[in-house]
Amino acid sequence: MDREWLAGYRPHGKAEEADVARMRRLAGTEPDPWLRSLPLHFTASALIVHPATRRTLLRWHQRQQAWLQVGGHADPGECDPLAIARREAREESGLTDLVPWPDAGLRHLVVCQVEPGKGEPAHEHADLRYFLATEHPDAVVPENPDSPLRWVTTAEARDLVGPGNLRVTLDRLAVEFDGCRREA
Repeated sequence: MDREWLAGYRPHGKAEEADVARMRRLAGTEPDPWLRSLPLHFTASALIVHPATRRTLLRWHQRQQAWLQVGGHADPGECDPLAIARREAREESGLTDLVPWPDAGLRHLVVCQVEPGKGEPAHEHADLRYFLATEHPDAVVPENPDSPLRWVTTAEARDLVGPGNLRVTLDRLAVEFDGCRREA
């Protein structure tokens, strides 16, 4: 299994270094590190962005009772994190034109605690995060009525998500938006 996407990633700061070290151990020791039955397993997610308006899309996650990015688990046989993040993003947002932005690189790696629920014990997600862009933000369609979607600025998103690790991902998005503004 090709895991170059993880080998080439450079963490930022002590917390991310520790999470990436755990992810590399997981990838190096498990034949299928995406299996949901593992107490720590990979997931892939994305912040969907509309660069022209500098907004990002958040999704209400009923189980976590929080506004979060789109994403989730691999389906059986999947092992490409970008493809998993894109599939999950399409399913949860209804957007069909999603492309990696500003490129296909990983943007943030973080180990997240998941509370028990839906018959699952407490476990951890080794979440691999990307940015995906759309040119048609008004085409969003929530996956279901309990999972509304909201386009927000990065400042509004920070307020909605609170102090957790998604704030770090949003901070990295703000840097990308600022870099694009300077290049324009």
